[in-house]
Amino acid sequence: MENTSNQSPLSLPEGIAIQGYEGSFHQVAAQQYFGKQVPVICCATFREVVKIAANKKESGGGMMAIENSIAGSILPNYTLLEKSGLKVTGEVYLPIKQHLLVNPGVTLDQVKEVHSHHMAIQQCMEYLDKYDWKLVETEDTALSAKHVHQHRSKHIAAIASKLAAELFELEVLVPNIHTQKSNYTRFLVLQREVTDEIVETANKASVNFETDHTKGSLVKALNVIADGGINLSKLQSMPIAGTNFKYSFHADMEFETMEQFHTVIDKMGGVTQQIKIYGVYRNGNIAG
Repeated sequence: MENTSNQSPLSLPEGIAIQGYEGSFHQVAAQQYFGKQVPVICCATFREVVKIAANKKESGGGMMAIENSIAGSILPNYTLLEKSGLKVTGEVYLPIKQHLLVNPGVTLDQVKEVHSHHMAIQQCMEYLDKYDWKLVETEDTALSAKHVHQHRSKHIAAIASKLAAELFELEVLVPNIHTQKSNYTRFLVLQREVTDEIVETANKASVNFETDHTKGSLVKALNVIADGGINLSKLQSMPIAGTNFKYSFHADMEFETMEQFHTVIDKMGGVTQQIKIYGVYRNGNIAG
């Protein structure tokens, strides 16, 4: 898979930290952004992803899921982003396509069990309900595919990505068994430094701001954004640690020029208590 994002291709990094195992959707997203040959560093948790991405001796950055079009925002990852010190340098909108994978030669009537992550199973229940199969929840879709391959089972199938099928020499017995055909996960590319190449082509930014929590303070900030001609594609409230029901706001802003963005940020400084720019980057494409 070649780089299909609308940002300029970047040099291949030493390795990109991802959450999950080889064949996971995080790896698919990394390949979509950096190219098929990008090496990945598999991590058990998102916290580990951020830790390794921040260490220049271990990686060239990280790829972290931040929201899903069905399940919504992954709130703990916004907190990790805030504390990481990393910059958002890009994004990937990945269609989540679930396939029924088996060992070569296995037929549908031989399948007795289906193994996968509980979310993947839930995403495919309309299809799975057609069969009297035992459904086994596991910790990861790609790991399920790996285990099917390792055990050479003729009676166990896995639900996972096409990449997992390629990596573990499995056949796609039934493609696209997910119920919701429009299901996207948005991933953020996290790196320690922003290159001039990214800034020159940027038309989107992720920022966090706090208001003074008086009546109308949030509206004032939003009016500055709207009056500046910037599209607010995401607004997520986040509780401020150590306070009682006070919130900061994560905002994704789409703009035409960096001058337009900076003008709005300068004006927001007058109506907010604090503002932090997580990164400016080229917006990703939503493609099937």
